[in-house]
Amino acid sequence: MTAHRFFAPRWLATGGAVLLAGVLGIAMLLQNGGSACAAPPSSDKHKGKATFYDLGGTQGNCSTKPPADDLYVALGKSEYSGARACGSYLDVTGPNGKVRVKVFDSCPECPVGHLDLSRTAFKKIGKEIDGIIPITYKAVPNAPTPGPLSITFVAGTSQYYWAVTIDNNANPIKSLSAKGPGGSFRSAALQDYNAWIIDGQMGNGPFQVKMTDIYGKTITAKNIKLSPQKKQTTSVRFAIGTTTTVEEAPAPVKKKATTSPKPKTTSAAPAPSAVSSSVAAPLLEATVTEPAPDDQADVPLAAAGPEVKAASCG
Repeated sequence: MTAHRFFAPRWLATGGAVLLAGVLGIAMLLQNGGSACAAPPSSDKHKGKATFYDLGGTQGNCSTKPPADDLYVALGKSEYSGARACGSYLDVTGPNGKVRVKVFDSCPECPVGHLDLSRTAFKKIGKEIDGIIPITYKAVPNAPTPGPLSITFVAGTSQYYWAVTIDNNANPIKSLSAKGPGGSFRSAALQDYNAWIIDGQMGNGPFQVKMTDIYGKTITAKNIKLSPQKKQTTSVRFAIGTTTTVEEAPAPVKKKATTSPKPKTTSAAPAPSAVSSSVAAPLLEATVTEPAPDDQADVPLAAAGPEVKAASCG
């Protein structure tokens, strides 16, 4: 059970019933030897139900700021998957429409298929007065994000204790490792509050941080400074695209064969189209990064591979 949601308004409203349910749930979990399958939702369509809640001034269990559009979701223990689902996106369809939400929080009392949405998200697909609605939902691999992937060292980080949170990752991260100058990559362990920790001396950096998502794609961010509680915007992404700008270079314009102008025509030929000098490969999002707090080294982003569905429990 996590502190973030334990003090949320909805927890206080249910009080003893939630506590009793939690105790019984833990007892059953121990009796059954743990969950047979804990994994973020897959891109298959799942059926379930949705409720909503308000943060009430608290922070989500993923330890990141709420998305600017206020469209987020808390997942139950299994689908939250020990914070592995943090930063990924789901498309949720309800009686009144569809909404895309960011995995931002955990809902310890929610079983598989029960999504606890922000009030804003809930109102886009159902009537607030209903309180609970039937839904279908699925993961969105390589979903566009508001900006490039960011890395933040948590409070208390030092050369002896290395811990970061990741945001704008789009896809669930399967593994993360890091190394300092002259060192070798060391694996980090993911905590339930979405911090990747390497317990031991890592030096003062700067660091290279290598991440692999659940679909098998690996990216590496370089020149990450040891600056606790300072968000560092990198130039890498798991997915190409943003929620605000998705640009494509125009297709090359083919010149049509024309006959010679008649003698009475005195106008000069039109100037070559600007397209001819700007029709290189479609614009990669790594070239439209947000300004980083510190100067980040650009890391070329490999071409996205074919969509692969992650393991799922539902």
